[in-house]
Amino acid sequence: QVHVVESGGGLVQAGGSLRLSCVGSDRTTSTYTMAWFRQAPGKQRDFVAGISWSGINIEYDGSVLGRFTISREKDKNIVHLQMNDLKPEDTADYYCAVTHFGNIRRQWLEYNWWGQGTRVTVSS
Repeated sequence: QVHVVESGGGLVQAGGSLRLSCVGSDRTTSTYTMAWFRQAPGKQRDFVAGISWSGINIEYDGSVLGRFTISREKDKNIVHLQMNDLKPEDTADYYCAVTHFGNIRRQWLEYNWWGQGTRVTVSS
């Protein structure tokens, strides 16, 4: 069983920045694709960004492109999400997810392990 833990959420004003981090408990997660999803109250869980195990392949949802950056510490089971120019519509619970698939998947059902989530609140 892989355990995933997120950190770094909080309250920030519009235009501000936050950095989320995700750690997988098992070293094998360093060979898995990892991603960030978010879920606003009353809405579905949506893909935000994903990164392959090598860090070479990266994908973003269009709503965060140019503002968010996903990165991976080399050969480690640690992924970060740098969020800049935050907007009130970015307010949500952010979840780190791990999949054994080799390529990036955008559907939450295709991820095997999840963290407990970290809340991001952006005030206007």
